[in-house]
Amino acid sequence: MKQLSIVLILLIFFTNCSTPPKAGNVTVSGNIKGLKKGMLYLQKIQDTVLINVDSVYIEGQSDFLMKSQVSEPEIHYLYLDKNDGARYNDRIDFFAEPGTITINTTLGDFEKDAKVVGGKNEAKFQEYKKMLERFNARNLRLIKENFEASKQKDDEKLIENDEAYKKLLKQKYLYTINFAMYNKKLEVAPYITLSEVFDANIKYLDTVAKSLSPKVKKSLYGKQLITYIKERKDKEAAIKKNDSIIP
Repeated sequence: MKQLSIVLILLIFFTNCSTPPKAGNVTVSGNIKGLKKGMLYLQKIQDTVLINVDSVYIEGQSDFLMKSQVSEPEIHYLYLDKNDGARYNDRIDFFAEPGTITINTTLGDFEKDAKVVGGKNEAKFQEYKKMLERFNARNLRLIKENFEASKQKDDEKLIENDEAYKKLLKQKYLYTINFAMYNKKLEVAPYITLSEVFDANIKYLDTVAKSLSPKVKKSLYGKQLITYIKERKDKEAAIKKNDSIIP
């Protein structure tokens, strides 16, 4: 009887001292093929600072499961600390929204091999990033051609590449603006506008902001886009005013 009492006391003690499972309305799970040991972090931006939302130490088992709590769709990052001195090339960005998100990737190419399955915003985000990869690939080809033309002192080719770059940049900006307007009911619209074409002509940014659904306008990224546009308009107006004063 005395031994039973001791066992019960120990059970109560360990139950009270154990860490309860992290709660959240977002579950992020998946597998990192080839990973034997490493620290995995679930992160997001909060008040302009990158914070850790959850973490898990992986040893032997390459599967993982983490949690986050969101009130609306919001960009999160899956960061693998491999102790290789690289701070940013081991990070996968994705849209977290209530529900389950699955991320499968490899240790060899953590970012590039990532396959993410999530909600509506993530599906559109993946669609946009695939097109962005095409723009980036063409841009890299132009950089390589430019380098070779510089070595050969081929001014004609350099001018040709400069025109091609301007055309490519314009195509990327127009695609992004149109993509955002087409997906005006999703939070991905203001996010990609801010992250990819923030320096576009203000009238295009204004067009995107005005096209957003009432719900998206009130979202985190919707409000950020609207605030950013106002700040840019105020700044440009101040510059014009100063220019007009100078004799």
